[in-house]
Amino acid sequence: MSSNAKSNLPPPSRAGVVIFYVTSDIDAPIEKVWVALTDFEKYPEWTIFVSDKAKNKLEDQMPTKGKYVYEETHMPPTMDDTVQRGSTVEEIIHFDDVTHRLAWRGVWPSWFLQDERWQVLSTTEDGRTLYESREVFGGIGAYLIKWFYHSKLMECFVTNAEALKSRCERQ
Repeated sequence: MSSNAKSNLPPPSRAGVVIFYVTSDIDAPIEKVWVALTDFEKYPEWTIFVSDKAKNKLEDQMPTKGKYVYEETHMPPTMDDTVQRGSTVEEIIHFDDVTHRLAWRGVWPSWFLQDERWQVLSTTEDGRTLYESREVFGGIGAYLIKWFYHSKLMECFVTNAEALKSRCERQ
């Protein structure tokens, strides 16, 4: 994390078996990064981790609390459909344009897996944007993630942060 930025992440709502956390210092204004981060329709243009999100596409693609997001994913991160693909349905649990915070959780049987992902932005003293992303996994299923998918998922988190940085700095 940048030495002159304060984290905008709230404390985790639960303890987890495995936690993924990445940061990126982006040389772009916070509003520009927020627009890129919350424009789900354009994710396929810049992120190779999320390639599609609309199982039943809604007319209004603006993220809001209570909406659901369908993501098709590639692990490791690539657009090559011959590698392992997965999908997940996520419920948006927090969306705030003022604090630049976005969070969702997976729609899983809670006895098996609980997860919560936050993506937040803050402005550094020098006017850059600090991007932070954290996902906490708990429950029995989290052990499977820890044992079998940890390195692949961490690579996806890093790649997503790098892709967001690249998109915002080149536009």
